[in-house]
Amino acid sequence: MTDPRNPDKPHLRILGTRGVPAQHGGFETFAEHLAPYMVQQGWRVTVYCQEDGTGPIREDEWQGVRRVIIPVNQPGAKGTVLFDWKAMRHAIKEKGVVLTLGYNTAIFSIPYRLKRIPHLMNMDGIEWKRAKWSPMERLWLYLNEWAGCYLANHLIADHPEIENHLATRVSRKKITMIPYGSDALYENPPPPYEDLPIEPGKYALVIARPEPENSILEIVSAFSQQERGYKLVVLGNYDEQNPYHRAVIDAANNAVLFPGAIYDKRNVQALRYHAAFYIHGHQVGGTNPSLVEALGAGNPIIAHDNNFNSWVAGPVSIYFADADSLSNALTALTPDSEDLLTMKKASIQLHRRSFAWSYVLDKYHVTLPA
Repeated sequence: MTDPRNPDKPHLRILGTRGVPAQHGGFETFAEHLAPYMVQQGWRVTVYCQEDGTGPIREDEWQGVRRVIIPVNQPGAKGTVLFDWKAMRHAIKEKGVVLTLGYNTAIFSIPYRLKRIPHLMNMDGIEWKRAKWSPMERLWLYLNEWAGCYLANHLIADHPEIENHLATRVSRKKITMIPYGSDALYENPPPPYEDLPIEPGKYALVIARPEPENSILEIVSAFSQQERGYKLVVLGNYDEQNPYHRAVIDAANNAVLFPGAIYDKRNVQALRYHAAFYIHGHQVGGTNPSLVEALGAGNPIIAHDNNFNSWVAGPVSIYFADADSLSNALTALTPDSEDLLTMKKASIQLHRRSFAWSYVLDKYHVTLPA
């Protein structure tokens, strides 16, 4: 499938993110890696980018990638839906393969079908099961999951459990499992946390949105049950007016630190690299970016016990079911434990084998129809 302005090159359009370079979540980071990689493979690549404000749609270029920038003067989810609609209206005017990241507005895929535009969709996690959504939001996501399954020509699942779930909707032949990827952190970055009272290798780390399904309250409660002799650093924005956030803060002892959300990539990577171990409490979802990034940093992993986490973190990691079992694990595993070196080596090997960007991007290259 070719772009009329470059007839010798296949054309990939990436929709469903806020754009590149990445300033937000996992899909933006993925697009930031995939788009330049596909340019290197001889493709012309377009990424649709959302911008707050008003004005005409405009274009520029970033690392050989064409950016179509769409201003949207609407905050929140309504703005995202409006952006997705405008991006689709623009995309159907050109030829090429469409890759949509996420199914939140999959119903907008009907025009691709009518115009016979090849369309692949990354189906993300099982979003409609998340407790944070209202009943109407869950219904919207549930219906759009079905729409994505049937309207897209091919589906990408980022975890075997997601593939199994999608296979209850469509044939497995329509699904390819490709996990999320991350950078490997093999060098020793300087500690960036001058304002935090922590030392390299003397703290545990949690990076997650402060929501019940991420087990933040269980993690903080378990850690705070006794004096551990090291710190727990919990990244994320906590609002004391939010009842759940207030409960997390109230459960913490003096060794728990809440530095807020840190968006600087180098600072976050350095915090990961120097952590004694990483605690991951996600209870739902597919291949979670934060867990994959912890593997890339060589972090020993303590994770909530479910099929999503155990496939990613492997058999050498430690798993917990509740605050009590996590407390027992934290008592047995300290920053001085000899087991940490074995766990660290296992994380690095897992990342190299299954979650390095080179492996993930190659699989997309093979899957995309040129």
